[in-house]
Amino acid sequence: MHPETPRGGIELSRLHPGERKFDLGAYVKQFAASFGVNDINPSKRMPSTRRALAMSEFARDQGKLDVFRKLVMDAHWRDGRDIEDNTVLAETATAAGLDAEKAVLAADDPVYLRRVDDARIEYKKVGVGGIPTFVFDTESIEGCQPYEVISAAAVRAGAKPK
Repeated sequence: MHPETPRGGIELSRLHPGERKFDLGAYVKQFAASFGVNDINPSKRMPSTRRALAMSEFARDQGKLDVFRKLVMDAHWRDGRDIEDNTVLAETATAAGLDAEKAVLAADDPVYLRRVDDARIEYKKVGVGGIPTFVFDTESIEGCQPYEVISAAAVRAGAKPK
C-alpha cells in the first residue's frame, strides 16, 4: 500500500507515463488467477491508503488488526470499493468488531497517522519500496512477481529446490 499517494488517489494509467501501455487491471486479474485467485475486481486507481493504515493502527490497539486488515483488503481488491470513503471505512470497521465512529476518527488522528509515517520511514531505510518485498541474502524482489522469479532468487540465495 502507498500512504504517500494523495487523497483521491491516482489513476493507474497515470502512474508510469511514457512507459509501455498496458491494462494494469487486466494484468492483476491474470496474475491473481495464476495463483487460483479469481474473485478480484481491481480498481482503475491507486487510492491513498494513509487513513486506512491509520485505522489499522487503531485496530491493532483493539486487538483486531488481522480481521480489519483482511476486510479492508477484501473491500479494495475483491469488492472494488473505495477505501478512502468514510462510509466504506465505517462499514469495514463495524464488520471487524470495532466501534465505527472511533475507528473513522482514528483515520485522521495525528497519533495513528504518525505511526503510519514512522513505519514508512523505517521500511524506506531498509530498502523496501513495494509490497510485497522478498529479501534473499543480498537480493530483494519487489512487487507481485511470478513464482519463478521469486523461486530463482531463493535458489541464488542458497535455498534447495524440492
